[in-house]
Amino acid sequence: MAQCVTCGAELHPERAKKYDYCMAKECQEKNARGLTMVAVGMNKAADELMILDDATREALASGKYRDQRRGSFGTSAPAAPAAPAARAERPRRAQSPRRAEPQRRPGQRPRPAAPRRPWSRKQEKLALLYNEQGLRPAEIAAKLGVSSYLVTQIILAAKNRGKI
Repeated sequence: MAQCVTCGAELHPERAKKYDYCMAKECQEKNARGLTMVAVGMNKAADELMILDDATREALASGKYRDQRRGSFGTSAPAAPAAPAARAERPRRAQSPRRAEPQRRPGQRPRPAAPRRPWSRKQEKLALLYNEQGLRPAEIAAKLGVSSYLVTQIILAAKNRGKI
């Protein structure tokens, strides 16, 4: 018959299958440990929470549960690089020196110029690395010494370009 590790009392056979201590208050206070929970899927409608045990750790490490906002959950997994699309080269027409705009079809709108980014490549690289590590924009902004709005713009621009 199994016995309590704290007071030596006999344990009920069903309790002994999972626990090595009895139901006495002193024994529970000394031996009971809380469970570690991990959120693997959260949205406004439902939360998926799991007990963090060895099986769950392996599932997280294997990439079974992915953070849809980033490339992965937990560990950083690099995204597969997009292959550049092959474009056929067209022969260029000679343009007169005074003509600066490209030729457009009638009714076609001019293409807007690419906006200038008010951040450096180093700031972008650091912001994306911190974002990959799970830091919030406000935390990243504090580390980089910029506004959280700018950090959000950096992350959104990278998403639009397919870097995240």
